Amino acid sequence: MTAPDGAAVLDRLLPALAAALDGAGPALLPLPSGGTRAAVLKALDPGRPLERDDVALVVPTSGSTGEPKGVLLSAAALQHSARATHDRLGGAGRWLLALPVTHIAGLTVLVRSLEARTRPEVLDLYGGFSVDAFEAATDRLASGGRRYTALVPTQLHRLLEARADLSAYDAVLVGGAALPPALHRRALSAGVRLVTTYGMSETCGGCVYDGIPLDGAAARVRDDGRVELGGATVFAGYRLRPDLTAEALVDGWHVTQDLGRWDADGRLQVLGRADDVVVSGGVNVPAAMVERVLGDHPAVVAVAVVGRADPEWGERVVAVVQPRDWADLPTLEDLREGASDALEAAALPRQLVLLGQLPLLASGKPDKAAVRMILADP
Repeated sequence: MTAPDGAAVLDRLLPALAAALDGAGPALLPLPSGGTRAAVLKALDPGRPLERDDVALVVPTSGSTGEPKGVLLSAAALQHSARATHDRLGGAGRWLLALPVTHIAGLTVLVRSLEARTRPEVLDLYGGFSVDAFEAATDRLASGGRRYTALVPTQLHRLLEARADLSAYDAVLVGGAALPPALHRRALSAGVRLVTTYGMSETCGGCVYDGIPLDGAAARVRDDGRVELGGATVFAGYRLRPDLTAEALVDGWHVTQDLGRWDADGRLQVLGRADDVVVSGGVNVPAAMVERVLGDHPAVVAVAVVGRADPEWGERVVAVVQPRDWADLPTLEDLREGASDALEAAALPRQLVLLGQLPLLASGKPDKAAVRMILADP
């Protein structure tokens, strides 16, 4: 999308979103591009009345099966999320929108802008990204007042690789996927005012910043390790799916698909998805936990961890790695030795696969389905 087209779309989108939040206009349903649009329209049936009058956004999302779901977000939840974000960051400001408005992370940037009565600077409404465009958009932000942006780890990595100057931002929010520790340290060393976020469409996006819930939000970890999120930013249910709502929303708490624990500082640490676990030698190994540790290796740019059938272990842990330098490749022994202090024996990888480019989803997360397809090829 060209800049003039983006500005024209934004001129229509912002008033429509403001009307939805004020209750003066209908709720909005952001539609994805491509082949999934028809499936979303069929599943969410926008011609039928809404379940609740206070819903401002119906955000399409999908579970592990890929079946479209519509997350019902009230105006009050969205507005609370925006105000709590600004309170945590030190005050309202102008935002650079670098994420697609078909996803909750991009939509919340627009809500925050409306709450701050500022107009966001838009990189690309549908998520196109380049370092040059980001730097030009940064230059267009007004010099006065506080400035913010939100990124996924892949974008942050590209900006740091290009030595982009992020010092103009009072906070750079990073979410959507686990932030590798090495990338986190690199950003901090570069002077980036980094804020890690955790949340999902069901919580109006990020509701836990740097491991601590926003004011009015809450988090707890069940005895089985499952993370539950509650408070003012929790969704109202799934569009036309009371069965799914009953499973995911219990007594006002959203039962997530994530495993977590509290660290020694009282901060929430998310270990990975409960349905992304490799069972090796009878031990449940969260793939994301292994990815965080292996991603800290200096020879690794990106990594995805999956399980493959193994006659001895049931499943073996496979590390699919995008190396930093093909002239100095990591070995399986390197990775196991480097991770041995942080991981138990069952979690150490037993196979290493090297790829020139790790396949990614639009969110910046590793595309595990594509990785498994690559491994399935003879």
